[in-house]
Amino acid sequence: MKDIFRVFSYLKGYKREIALNIFFNLLYVFASLFSFTMIIPFVTVLFGIIKAPELCPEFAINKDVLIDYLSWHLNSFKETYGLFYCLGILSILYIFFAFLSALFRYLGMYFLAPVRNGVIKDLRNDIYFKITILPLSFFSNKRKGDLISRMSSDLADIEFSVVSSLQMLVKDPIMVIVFVIALVIASYKLVLFTLLVLPLSALLIRRIGASLKRNSEKGQNQIGTILSTTEEALGGTRVIRAYNAEDIVKKKFVNQNSEFTRLMTKIYRRRELATPLTEIFAILAMVLIVLFGGNMVIRGELHPSILIGFVILFARIIAPMQSVTNAYYNLQKGSAAASRLYEVLDAKEKIIEKENPQPINTLNTKIEYKNVSFTYIEEEGKQELVLNNVSLDINKGQTIAIVGKSGAGKSTLIDLLPRFQDCSSGDILIDEVSIKDLDINMLRSVVGIVSQESILFNDTIFGNIAFGKDVNINDVIEAARAANAHDFISKLPKGYYTNIGDRGLNLSGGERQRICIARAILKNPSILLLDEATSALDTESERLVQNSLENLMRGRTTLVIAHRLSTIINADKILVMDKGQIIEQGTHQELLSQKGAYSDLVKLQTL
Repeated sequence: MKDIFRVFSYLKGYKREIALNIFFNLLYVFASLFSFTMIIPFVTVLFGIIKAPELCPEFAINKDVLIDYLSWHLNSFKETYGLFYCLGILSILYIFFAFLSALFRYLGMYFLAPVRNGVIKDLRNDIYFKITILPLSFFSNKRKGDLISRMSSDLADIEFSVVSSLQMLVKDPIMVIVFVIALVIASYKLVLFTLLVLPLSALLIRRIGASLKRNSEKGQNQIGTILSTTEEALGGTRVIRAYNAEDIVKKKFVNQNSEFTRLMTKIYRRRELATPLTEIFAILAMVLIVLFGGNMVIRGELHPSILIGFVILFARIIAPMQSVTNAYYNLQKGSAAASRLYEVLDAKEKIIEKENPQPINTLNTKIEYKNVSFTYIEEEGKQELVLNNVSLDINKGQTIAIVGKSGAGKSTLIDLLPRFQDCSSGDILIDEVSIKDLDINMLRSVVGIVSQESILFNDTIFGNIAFGKDVNINDVIEAARAANAHDFISKLPKGYYTNIGDRGLNLSGGERQRICIARAILKNPSILLLDEATSALDTESERLVQNSLENLMRGRTTLVIAHRLSTIINADKILVMDKGQIIEQGTHQELLSQKGAYSDLVKLQTL
């Protein structure tokens, strides 16, 4: 439940609304209490069930004296104006207090509405902001569907189970407390007698609540699995159809969905036990009150009107008691969702910026990798050495090409430079200053990236090229011309204001990549990272993209990861990597003459 209380910490930003909610709920409770206590005169004095005293007692703050005092005046008023007139006055008073009760209840909910929605808004913002700053290693351990589930399903569950319970947790406990105080004032003996049945109900409610939390956690994990499967199916539609695997993926989804349905059915059944359980124990307590209280009236230990009022108030307290129980069950269910959310919110930010970091605006002299190692830690705690004691000097304006087998550590080597991840040991320096001492946003502003996957957004071409920068259309057109993208953009229905769809799927692979290059050109970085930018393209698209890349690389310090060796022949230095280490380095001709790993790669590609 500690994660639930952490959710409640978001209430601090809504103190005014919460104070007003509590204030109007208090008024609602007292108005309800007064309206219900007015029933007692109807069924006692006015209809002659209980006779008023012959003489008016002297007023005193005493329960029995007050009853006799009010009974005498009510009876006197009835004899003076008649029974029907008295009923009319009491009816008007009852309606008035019932109206006040309803009004105060609405006002309490009115001021709770911005709290409910505001807490969820703040949580959603915090989760999204957290996701944007977590290191890449965090996402390699998580499926996208599961993360989306936490931002959608889990948040919805918290909104329904936790935040919607705020009214129950404020209004209904106040009502129970106020009414219990009234019951204690009426007869503490009867209250003590009813407490005999509460320990049993509390034990049952607690056990059901614990079971509810366990199953809710399983349910939240299962919906994450379902969303992941759906996301995979949407992304792999072509492969699924090409391999006639529709029945296989359908069966997989049906099994996961059936398991989720089974869990949710169990959850709803357990949660719905709250109302009947509370009702049964409340009715049992009421029967005992009538029996025990009736015996006290017979023996003259209790005034009959007190017993009537006690039974009426106790009957009224059943509903808020049910609501409190429901709120407890909802909190148990929401606790599982809150735990999953805080797994993300509590994830360690491995990329930590130094206090008062140094600014950086450009690369002036060189980049140095000094004994850099990187160890990848899997979710199960297993460790995998990706880079092992790599040292490298890159002078300003040089083009450094990196080749090697898949898994050799090439992408990790360049990911460390803009601090997408931090090295486990060693250091990277820019102009003899550790990148950990630099302002992380300014560092990334001097680094441009074009990767194998064309990462575009569901926006216009203008929006994608100008991404992250405040520029005009002329700047965007100039960047597109340099990236050989202006011609095909001009032929689109709305030109630069054409929406390219989800991930830019309305465009070809080469067109998407040229838009990414135009975006990098517009950013005008002094350091450029190219991660197999042409490997997924056909020959014609590769030629156009390669021309664009040459425009982009001109005058910049560039690190290029390449599988097609023909694109890096003119690099200033070529690094050959294997198992996280640089095993060869030199120019194209130097490496060919060594007849080592690079020479073998060239022969393979030539064949």
